[in-house]
Amino acid sequence: MTTSEEIISEETQDLYEHFRIVVDKGQALLRIDKYLTQRLENTSRNKVQQAAEADCILVNDKPVSSNYRVKPCDVISVVLPNPPRDTTIIPENIPLNIEYEDDELLVVNKPAGMVVHPGFNNYTGTLVHALSWHLKDLPLFKTGELRPGLVHRIDKDTSGLLVIAKTEHAMMHLAKQFFDHSTDRRYIAIVWGNLPDQEGTITGNIGRNPKNRIQMSVFPPDSEEGKPAITHYKVIERLGYVNVIECRLETGRTHQIRAHFRHIGHTLFNDEVYGGNEILKGTTFTKYKKFILNCFKI
Repeated sequence: MTTSEEIISEETQDLYEHFRIVVDKGQALLRIDKYLTQRLENTSRNKVQQAAEADCILVNDKPVSSNYRVKPCDVISVVLPNPPRDTTIIPENIPLNIEYEDDELLVVNKPAGMVVHPGFNNYTGTLVHALSWHLKDLPLFKTGELRPGLVHRIDKDTSGLLVIAKTEHAMMHLAKQFFDHSTDRRYIAIVWGNLPDQEGTITGNIGRNPKNRIQMSVFPPDSEEGKPAITHYKVIERLGYVNVIECRLETGRTHQIRAHFRHIGHTLFNDEVYGGNEILKGTTFTKYKKFILNCFKI
């Protein structure tokens, strides 16, 4: 391989990685499973072969088998789960609310307040620690990886269903589905204010706020800043100074719903990061203020 070979890695909000490789002009014929094992870090030949079986390896936009022989100038696209991380997970016996489980996957109802995977200031007590205990006898969960079985996530203060892969085979297929946006994810939220339309779409790139690193900002769709994000919504119930809404996402950016609705002037109710924990709509009456503060506590 010469330096003219191009490898691009893009880590998305969801927990898979997409690689695009343009094969060098001087590359000799070589099985693609061996080729990718040599080119991608922390990737075994077996994992590459399973990715090929799940149609997660494309050459010139067409799925190929693991015995395909790479040719000069081939364009290879790969969807793989994240490689192993440095942090080793010690399983913790934390109760899980499991809605569904079979030999390949399980669906967990994550409560608000639980962090999905370890990170800064969250080294124990996460969903990953709980899953590692519940599934500790499975090969996928014996490696000590940081994100075993996860192909998507939700914020700490968000409750809802997460699909967890129990096998490498399921991991590949689920990662491909989330990458292709063939999954259907819906979210329920409460926003400040009365939305003017019953249904709508918010479009705008989402990227890190340069002045406040814990917030995400919305930039114009044609901007070079941030990544494209599209949120469809409809109003479920109008409750005076707040609306209950349902959101369907075409993309899965960090804080997408929170940033998009703050951008249009309807910050999520009690969202501390974006200012929703202040009384943004309503009266100045003391009883109203007390009522809202009680709602925040709940």
